[in-house]
Amino acid sequence: MDNVTIPNVLNVKEAISIVWFKRDLRLYDHEPLFLAQQSQLPVLLLYCFEPSVMQYDDSDVRHWRFVYESIVDLNQRLSSFGTQIQVCHQEVIDVIDLLKNHYDIKHIYSHQETGNKVTYDRDLAVQKFCLNHNIIWKESLTNGVVRKLKSRKNWELRWKETMSKPIIKADLANFNFLILHPTVKEVIVGPEVPSELTIRNENFQQGGETIAWKYLRNFLQDRYPTYSKHISKPELSRRSCSRLSPYLTYGNISMHAVYHSTMERYPTATNKRVLSNFISRLHWHCHFIQKFEDECTMEFVPVNKAYDAMIKPRYEAHIIAWQSGQTGVPLIDACMRCLVATGYINFRMRAMVVSFFVFNLWQDWRDLHFLAKQFLDYEPGIHYSQTHMQSGITGVNTIRIYNPIKNSIDHDENGVFIRKWVPELAQIPLSFIHEPWKLSAMEQQLYGFELGRDYPAPIVDVEASRQKAADIVWSFRKSDDVKQEGKRILAKHTNAKGKFTVHKKQ
Repeated sequence: MDNVTIPNVLNVKEAISIVWFKRDLRLYDHEPLFLAQQSQLPVLLLYCFEPSVMQYDDSDVRHWRFVYESIVDLNQRLSSFGTQIQVCHQEVIDVIDLLKNHYDIKHIYSHQETGNKVTYDRDLAVQKFCLNHNIIWKESLTNGVVRKLKSRKNWELRWKETMSKPIIKADLANFNFLILHPTVKEVIVGPEVPSELTIRNENFQQGGETIAWKYLRNFLQDRYPTYSKHISKPELSRRSCSRLSPYLTYGNISMHAVYHSTMERYPTATNKRVLSNFISRLHWHCHFIQKFEDECTMEFVPVNKAYDAMIKPRYEAHIIAWQSGQTGVPLIDACMRCLVATGYINFRMRAMVVSFFVFNLWQDWRDLHFLAKQFLDYEPGIHYSQTHMQSGITGVNTIRIYNPIKNSIDHDENGVFIRKWVPELAQIPLSFIHEPWKLSAMEQQLYGFELGRDYPAPIVDVEASRQKAADIVWSFRKSDDVKQEGKRILAKHTNAKGKFTVHKKQ
């Protein structure tokens, strides 16, 4: 930011506290809000659209539109309390620096964030700024993830204890909210956010705490019974899964609150096993973020560093075909088109498209940044932990090379999802929908379809490329360097010896 100075428009610097919103865009179960109220000082609610974060490699307009919608929702609710979240479009450290010229900032309250390197570096800069200016920065725990964790021993128990603690409620009706001086406000706001953030896109889930709770209540009251049955189905999962992931990512609802609500529903649930499965996945959600918190270098290098020696030549044509849903493998293409258009595919399909990219197309896991940009619910801790697992570069986890044909037959048995997202195949009979390349020339003519014209032939031989990848990955898995690194990973992230199984077809 250019050097900007503004005159002190206030005669005496007023002591204030700041609640800095990041990935915690809610009012319910918000410890920083609660703590700020206890400070008994006027409190400024602040959110910054930071250019450095918005321009990072993993960022997409869909993410910031969701954030914008979340803030609009909060401000509509806060209006009844005579306040708003002050939204700025510049770096947070510059905003705080400007604010301190007019206010005596005593405290900053926020949640900890397990993010990418740019947000980590930003937090380090804010920490240094606060130390230099005698500002107390209090960070609250997020999702039960523990910073600077020395051992994973008893982490699961600690997580459950954290989730079981009482809900935290700030008394917004009796809150001492700060009203910014207009001159100060004018300078800290910065330029308007890009207009594309403010325009609703109906293809994506809408951001906001209000909507997050609608999803949760609807899931627990109506949709949960088919959760386990349909969790792997690309089409049916869109309704049967909770669809809470983006709301958890941006903190429209806390994991703590989701856990409490689910446990309250459990005694009267008609299918307790299904809710137990759901709770288990809440735990795993946090488990993977904890892994990234403990070893964040996996944003740039394999968690098992021995795999740096496994070089994969970059083939741009394959990457583009995969990104655009033109690989010639129907379920892969349907998933990629659906993801780009809506920001969501279910977990099994996510694992499958990663597997196809890193094994069948033999491309490097770092180019999966494309997925980070597409997932509306992109969470760095989960993304990198899962990317490394699904790419087979941990040296300790099961290697899964998913068979897209088998998954297509098993999970889209009637071709509903494929026909929806690959309309070029809409008139192809079910017997060929999963493998249209098996149509004879006469059959293609009969159905008014030509492979290579209306829809591409597969860009790789699915079985041959799978076998080649399995041979290479298995060879690496046997190396002493990989085994040694595997021991380090197990010691750091688990309490038991890992087991390795090769699943050739998933």
